[in-house]
Amino acid sequence: MKSAVIDIGTNTLLLLIVDEKQRRVVDLCRFGRLGKGLDASGRLAPEAVMNSLEICREYRAVMDEHGVASPRVIGTQALREAANAAEFVGPAEQILKAKLEVIGGSREAELAFLSVAKSFPELAGQAFIVVDVGGGSTELITTDGTKVVSAVSVPIGAVRLTERHLKTDPPTSTELGALEADIDERLSALSLPTGVPIIGTAGTATTLAAIALKLVPYDPDAVTGFRLTPEDVEGLYQRLARATVAERKAMPGMEPQRADVIAGGVAIYARIMRRTSAPVFVACDRGIRWGLVYEMAQ
Repeated sequence: MKSAVIDIGTNTLLLLIVDEKQRRVVDLCRFGRLGKGLDASGRLAPEAVMNSLEICREYRAVMDEHGVASPRVIGTQALREAANAAEFVGPAEQILKAKLEVIGGSREAELAFLSVAKSFPELAGQAFIVVDVGGGSTELITTDGTKVVSAVSVPIGAVRLTERHLKTDPPTSTELGALEADIDERLSALSLPTGVPIIGTAGTATTLAAIALKLVPYDPDAVTGFRLTPEDVEGLYQRLARATVAERKAMPGMEPQRADVIAGGVAIYARIMRRTSAPVFVACDRGIRWGLVYEMAQ
């Protein structure tokens, strides 16, 4: 029996279908940009709703092909925040023939941690921080190697910060300074351990690794476990931040639909690495959709 999970985020909609042994059968990413304009308006834009519902129709057809009747469907920051979220949720549930569960930030963090713990059993007993940078929020989960010490969700993400700060192409030094100050202010309120690895999940982290690897086509297994030094992360951030969107799109490993927001997302990782004096960044393709798969299997 195959099972399916759909993760509806601020930037992307992800469909994962696995077999009874949790092996990947289908793993799709589409860019609905559901949170476009949300930071300023507090509402989902009609065009974003329409585009995202069209992706839901595509995913329903794929699931029908694979004999999946009812998927598990979760929604994150955009649907937590938007005043008119029901305009998307109701139609999406009808299309997907499943309930859409809008999960809280702590639940999102829990799933991200479970995915990393299952993906990297060799980390058992070691302290580390899982950082899941999404389009509208970032989840940070700290563990001492035996248990989760803290799990927080911060309302900064690749789409939100880009729309808020990066108005020109390429961004100006003033814009980048404001972006970094915004991130630093949000991080300053958090209690984070220093000198421990950062495990990055979700699309910003995997794109960062794919660009470093010049990976064409994308390979989730090559990305998962790939390591970058703090200098690597900072260097890639500076390179992306100073490039135009067109120049970013031409970089091997870049998903073209992420090119306009990638600098804002990578900035979050760069500032967290700096704040915590992390010795290494480790990419993990298996984000919260995999966490839900592992939880369902348990």
